[in-house]
Amino acid sequence: MSFVLIHGAGFGADCWNELIPHLSADALAVDLPGRGTRAEVELGTVTLADCADAVREDIEAKDLRDVVLVGHSFAGVTVPLVLNLIPGRIRQVVLVSAVVPPDGSRVLDQIDPGVRELVEQSITAGVYQQTREGAAAMLCNDMDEATAASALDRLADDSAALLSEPVDLSGYRRDLPRTYVHLTRDQCYVEELQQRSIALLQADVIDLDTGHMAMISAPEKLAAVLNTVHG
Repeated sequence: MSFVLIHGAGFGADCWNELIPHLSADALAVDLPGRGTRAEVELGTVTLADCADAVREDIEAKDLRDVVLVGHSFAGVTVPLVLNLIPGRIRQVVLVSAVVPPDGSRVLDQIDPGVRELVEQSITAGVYQQTREGAAAMLCNDMDEATAASALDRLADDSAALLSEPVDLSGYRRDLPRTYVHLTRDQCYVEELQQRSIALLQADVIDLDTGHMAMISAPEKLAAVLNTVHG
């Protein structure tokens, strides 16, 4: 049984670096198209289907089965596509402050208005590029200066089109155990939106007293939650 870790918007697989050593099982952190090991992919061409296919490709390349699929933040709209692609390989799903808007809606329409304004200001020529200042305000409220600097050094550009693509949540209708890790100090995906996602998913809920990037700010705490879910 393995963990497969899917990062959110504006980051790559290296956002999980602090977490992985604390996990009780092997872990695969996937780079979605346009960053890290897939940096050659043109961001302007990336779709949600491409993101799901990257996860499928990495899982099949290692022939992983009985997977605990962990999705953070924006990965909440990639996970259901993965579940439709390779349902037989996934044992359960864990969503960490994951964006789960109503089926068929756009992510951009569902996020907090204050955060949405920051996001829209960060889009140029189809690329979503966070500033360090904006990201620090949304993502680093529970970090000391050194930890915040390390997190911000890992910021990556992303495809703005993903924010405006209608989402397909049909994969969440599959009969798989699912857990939502509710981050109580999150200033990016705020309380109201997390509660909406939880209601849509009808998931088991575990509270964690951290900000949005729990895998960096509190890796041992998040790992303990994941290890408990893994069993």
